[in-house]
Amino acid sequence: MPFPELPRSAPGEVPLVCTCYEGDEASWGGLLDELGELGELGGRRDGDVLTLGDGGVRLRLVEGTGWENLLGGNVPALVPGGGLVPPVVVLADIPVAYGGDGPLLVDLAAIPGRGVRVPSSRLGDILAALRGGTLTFDDLVRDMDARGMYEGDTGRPAFPTPTVPSPRAFPALPSTAQALLVRTDFDDEKGWRALLDELGGTDEDGLLGTHLDPDEIDVEHYPLEALVVDDRAFEDLRPGQVPALVPPGEDTTLVALADARTFADPGRPLTVVDLYDTPGQATLLPCGEVGSLVCNLEIGNMDFHEFVAVEGARPWWEE
Repeated sequence: MPFPELPRSAPGEVPLVCTCYEGDEASWGGLLDELGELGELGGRRDGDVLTLGDGGVRLRLVEGTGWENLLGGNVPALVPGGGLVPPVVVLADIPVAYGGDGPLLVDLAAIPGRGVRVPSSRLGDILAALRGGTLTFDDLVRDMDARGMYEGDTGRPAFPTPTVPSPRAFPALPSTAQALLVRTDFDDEKGWRALLDELGGTDEDGLLGTHLDPDEIDVEHYPLEALVVDDRAFEDLRPGQVPALVPPGEDTTLVALADARTFADPGRPLTVVDLYDTPGQATLLPCGEVGSLVCNLEIGNMDFHEFVAVEGARPWWEE
């Protein structure tokens, strides 16, 4: 396993893990200042434990370069066994350190590995509400905006991320440093073959995009290059369950699901799942647009949320 286990937390503590480093130095951005005594939450720090405001939420600060670049989907496998498992883990990652975004809450109870961002100023209240049962992780997912922020202000997603998991258990997805196209619906064999043909067909290794002629590529509709997974072991896989199935360390770009909607709706839309900024967040894209998303993510030109259609607005790729 490329990451060490997380340290065991005392009952009632929530791990707050720094995943961004400059050399050996943890990069928290402004998060600890905002949570500390001079910040809005007026937290009290005692060693590695930060107690937030009147709610009494205790954060166990976890630092160490062994957790550098840890993703939300990696977290469930790192929780030590044989003791109490916290309902969530909080990550202070690159968007927190350098983008000023809110910390990432990672679910460990309902659908382990999925994530939602929350405003730093509300972290204590939200964690207290989760602990007290007045808020659930499903509530966070249902009320996140197009950027993956709980009750954010960038508009509601036109295709909200499902909160109901499949009851099945799934194996790990293949290890790859590119995108994955995973078939999750097996009722339409003809439709599946038509989808693969429309995307350019696969080679003997199940790779899409290997026959591309660079001189014939339409850069406005970049073709999808991905490893195809056609295996009934992944039948009915849902977006929130995807991040925990991606092997760590390979920098898989994203996972696109060919589900029932793919074979029923015009444009053969794929359900595309974020693995980085908000693990498990899904959006629906016509299959011909997914390659452009993959390409832009790989070169760091655009972020996942820029391909999330907003309710009541025409997406830019349809203009």
